[in-house]
Amino acid sequence: MTSPAVPAPRIPEAVHRRRWAILGVLMLSLLIVVLDNSILNVAIKTISTPAPTGLGATQSELEWAINAYTLVFAGLLFTAGLIGDRIGRKKVLLGGLVVFGIGSALAAESGSPAQLIAYRAVMALGAAFVMPATLAVLMNVFEREEQPKAIGIWAGGVGLAIAIGPITGGVLLDHFWWGSVFLINVPIVLLALALMVWLVPDSRDPKPGRVDPIGVVLSVVGLVLLVYGIIKGGELADFTDPQVLATIGAGVVILAAFVLFEKRSDHPSLDVSYFKNKVFSAAMAAIALVFFALMGVTFFSVFYTQSVRGYSPLQSGLLMLPLAAAQMIFAPRARLVVDRFGHKATTGGGLLLLAGMLAAFAGFEADTPIWVLEVVFFLMGTGMAHVMTPTSVVIMQALPREKAGSASALSNTFRQVGGALGIAVLGSVLSTAYRNGIEGKLSLLPAGLRDAAGESIEATLGVAAKLGPRGKGLVGSANDAFLHAMHVTALCGTVVALIGAVVVFLFLPGKPPARQEGEEQQQLVAAAE
Repeated sequence: MTSPAVPAPRIPEAVHRRRWAILGVLMLSLLIVVLDNSILNVAIKTISTPAPTGLGATQSELEWAINAYTLVFAGLLFTAGLIGDRIGRKKVLLGGLVVFGIGSALAAESGSPAQLIAYRAVMALGAAFVMPATLAVLMNVFEREEQPKAIGIWAGGVGLAIAIGPITGGVLLDHFWWGSVFLINVPIVLLALALMVWLVPDSRDPKPGRVDPIGVVLSVVGLVLLVYGIIKGGELADFTDPQVLATIGAGVVILAAFVLFEKRSDHPSLDVSYFKNKVFSAAMAAIALVFFALMGVTFFSVFYTQSVRGYSPLQSGLLMLPLAAAQMIFAPRARLVVDRFGHKATTGGGLLLLAGMLAAFAGFEADTPIWVLEVVFFLMGTGMAHVMTPTSVVIMQALPREKAGSASALSNTFRQVGGALGIAVLGSVLSTAYRNGIEGKLSLLPAGLRDAAGESIEATLGVAAKLGPRGKGLVGSANDAFLHAMHVTALCGTVVALIGAVVVFLFLPGKPPARQEGEEQQQLVAAAE
């Protein structure tokens, strides 16, 4: 009896041989996209200080500097994935890197918060074409059995970027002006472009989808209105304001119209049918909720370490090393935990650990030993690594290899939308709680200063510095109000992470019986027809 023929690998031998070098180039491209946000997190306080040191950005302007990037990025990711599938991922990667580099150079020279927000949107336009293409190329240069390992290393690269970003940002801010945190991207872009032209093969979907401009417009407009309303509510410390309610309501209505349009379209931006698969949907929800919680925490932890604790940007960046180190250590190894315990236990356990560490922030005071913060950051990174890698594998293997750009774009869209909403919602909770806590302490200030001082802890400390000895009492009040606001925000993040854990425990599969393990991937990610 003859044994069945083993199918030949679909990947050309020359490409297969250099697959690890290609992964290195893809991670360099990914590095700058992720690096940019982690660098900005450390620079937030500097940008919020008045000129000439910074731009004097208010807390809502800072939220927009971050969210202008994440919203454009999230809104265009799926279209960028489809364009990569259609015209070739390598071309899209090269074009995206060029736009990102130009946006970075312009952002470095911004003369106002409004200019910074606009140039950050340009950077996001480029990044939207880079991010899905990196995973799509990865899926086309690695055979299926090596894909989980490669995705684990790719996810570890995100951890590396999170580690390098704050430290690089701290060093730059210690020696140069705030714009240097954006200018640093330009030489990395040039290096990535040269290596990509040399090493990375092109690939495309033989049957690409059609681009859906109406869907793109509806999704971007809906998200922007929703996030704008949430940020405005935090700025006014009043979510019942008619303008806030109308904006949030309009955003929700337009997003609902987007979903209905996509369901009826014959070439949707977002194929809603994928979400009939509960495993796929649960993985998407988990990745969105973990970034919702993480981005919100990163936003307030920078003010905690720099404004309340008095650390420099470089020291603040070094304090975040344990979070990134844990991701780098555990993300590539998380697949081994999945093999032993299954997706449900690994991902659910990661979310529970993350929830516990967010709750720990609710107990932090101005004199909490700094080693406690370091342990919390390390365990947060550990929890994230055990969510990101398993969910990325489920999502990426849910679709055929030809649709890798679409799967990558979906994953990153949910990640970015989760992060943008995390910054908007948790940033607004922080802003509202802070304003409510500090208002009673500002009654002795002139009316003109009172509103400005209540914007954020940095605004209050700035007013206190101008008042000289008379402002010393304000510093303690500002710290107390911020700590209370941070505690409230951390508990909100904890609830979000717990919701993610419930979703995972309900819908992700457990460890299959030994005899079925060979069939696990096929059963796990079979997309609903």
